[in-house]
Amino acid sequence: MKRTWIPMGTITKALNLLNFFSPSHPEIGLTEFRTLSGQDKATVHRHLIELAANGFLEQNPVTKGYRLGPAILRLAAVRERLFPARTLVAPLVERLATDLGELVHVSLREGDHLSPLCHHDALIHGTRVYFDEAELLPLHATASGLAMLAFGPDHLLSDLLADPLEASTRFTITDPDDLRQTVERVQTEGVAFIDQGFELHVSSFGVPVFGDLQEAVGTMAVAVPTARMTDELKRKIPVALIEAATEVTEELGGTVPPHLRRIWLNAA
Repeated sequence: MKRTWIPMGTITKALNLLNFFSPSHPEIGLTEFRTLSGQDKATVHRHLIELAANGFLEQNPVTKGYRLGPAILRLAAVRERLFPARTLVAPLVERLATDLGELVHVSLREGDHLSPLCHHDALIHGTRVYFDEAELLPLHATASGLAMLAFGPDHLLSDLLADPLEASTRFTITDPDDLRQTVERVQTEGVAFIDQGFELHVSSFGVPVFGDLQEAVGTMAVAVPTARMTDELKRKIPVALIEAATEVTEELGGTVPPHLRRIWLNAA
């Protein structure tokens, strides 16, 4: 079936401006927004005015830069109250991080990326993985993403391959055939592993977590400095990750699909 290209809508273009905020970019001006978004100045200015009028942004009266507004906090609070994913999952993430002594994170799918939900680092090593909860994770460059491509909605992989794959490092999978083969391997093994695909000197394992449908809604992953990824850790992490992801799935009100449960039982 031939895919029909649909131009990005006005609402999407406006809301996409919010994704440029991060701890390193807490405030962004009109000119920088124009550069980041690639849109013309008048259009960006109109979007910013509308977002500010609805509380999604607020303007610094001194610098004239924009920052996230109170509507974000209100909606986040409503989301967490109605669907307390972070509250439910955080203790399991902290426990696994403490058991392994490494960074653990859970992310939920947001379109063709993963949006971090929570993370924890045991902080027992001098060399650690830096994790930014404000950063969206690409599906083709991370273990989390590979797990989502393998067990998420069927259309994800084909949608992702509709455009060229961007390289985050020289180890990122950018060849479509290589990505297909990697996803197939993850489907067979039940666990994704990637070495320095998103960040140099960082290796990670990832597995899917499920909601009330038989497709992944998110992922759980362990990230380790590559120099510390011993054979012992490579054996230990997948087993611990599978057990923890099963608990996370249950906390989210889901069940692991029977075929994947069989794969995980064999892996354990």
